[in-house]
Amino acid sequence: MSSLSTEKPGPSVVTVLLALLAVHLAGMGAFLAVPVLAPLIGASAGLPPSLAGLHTSIVYAGTLVSGPLTGALILRYGAVRLLQVSLVVIAFGLALATIGPAWALALSALVCGVGHGPLTPAGSQVLHARAPARRRSLIFGLKQTGVPAGAAMIGVSAPLLAVTIGWRGAILAVVVFGMAVAAGLQPLRREMDRDADPAQRISWRGALDSIRLFRTAPPLRAITIAASSFGIGQFCFSSFFVVFQVEALGYDLVAAGVNLALAQLAGVVGRVGWGVVADRLAPAPVLRFLGAAIAASSMTLAVATPAWPPTAVAAAGIAMGATAIGWNGVLLGEAARLAPAGQAGAATAMLGVVFALVMLAAPSAFSLLVQATGGYAAGFGLCAAAGIVGALVLGPMARASFTRS
Repeated sequence: MSSLSTEKPGPSVVTVLLALLAVHLAGMGAFLAVPVLAPLIGASAGLPPSLAGLHTSIVYAGTLVSGPLTGALILRYGAVRLLQVSLVVIAFGLALATIGPAWALALSALVCGVGHGPLTPAGSQVLHARAPARRRSLIFGLKQTGVPAGAAMIGVSAPLLAVTIGWRGAILAVVVFGMAVAAGLQPLRREMDRDADPAQRISWRGALDSIRLFRTAPPLRAITIAASSFGIGQFCFSSFFVVFQVEALGYDLVAAGVNLALAQLAGVVGRVGWGVVADRLAPAPVLRFLGAAIAASSMTLAVATPAWPPTAVAAAGIAMGATAIGWNGVLLGEAARLAPAGQAGAATAMLGVVFALVMLAAPSAFSLLVQATGGYAAGFGLCAAAGIVGALVLGPMARASFTRS
């Protein structure tokens, strides 16, 4: 790990990485604790499990409340304090879900989104300042492995816990874990938040300044469109893969959760592996390849049937995990590189706002396609089309990368 060391004051990049990994492990509860348990929660609340996509959309609606303000919140309170508060808000939101009715599930998703909005921008701001440029894609890939690792943890543990202590107990276990991570970050505050300025104003004007980067920085705009396109595949897959297996293929909940965990672990490997490849080649061509691979993996799931061997379904999920989940670290590292000096957090926040706007519609559209067609093929077709869009928009950047090399 010596290549990841840093001479800059404050915690080493390794320490920051470990802290952010834990944050992402806990933060994924905002997105997946309810969708993974949707078959049980739906039976209890009298709701179709395929409405899990609405949960993801509402979470992203919540991120639009806090995400645009993240840059100012970091300056005022410090990145670590913001991460702690965000995890506490997520824990409170998840606890609301245990009330049970549809209104409580919707409110839970909204509050979880408010908590989740600052996590990635705050983490990117801290990590960009400490990451060596020649290892940026790898380091951001390592940071982002916490997302699929957290999803894998929830995919396996939540169904198992639900079988023994009920779905409410499983969600509360995720709540406890998030609170523990928030408390564990406290020793890092002294060094990492020393530049916090309590006099910093928090206003929507500053938020709008970061959003203007979408208009004024064409490379950042292309990266943002690609991220939003790839995110359709990532979050629709993560939200629906368990329900798809249970409803369309006849799998039991635990087996479906294990397959989701395998796919998320493939995402962990992908985020590190694609980071290494991107550092050796160039980020844009690697991301363009991943867009095409997301499309191919999505179409494989679109044609899956109950007659497929279980190993084939697992393999299709793993392929989707390695691609639709594996892109994140490379893209965030490139977004930080392309940002104006000192605005890595603002650029990531802008990306997060556009991403959230797309996610407001995409998972819900997936749910509507399932309801309208009575199957999941059209929904996975939507993911495939999005992957192609992301690959196409990165074309000029990819060609420029090869020209420079």
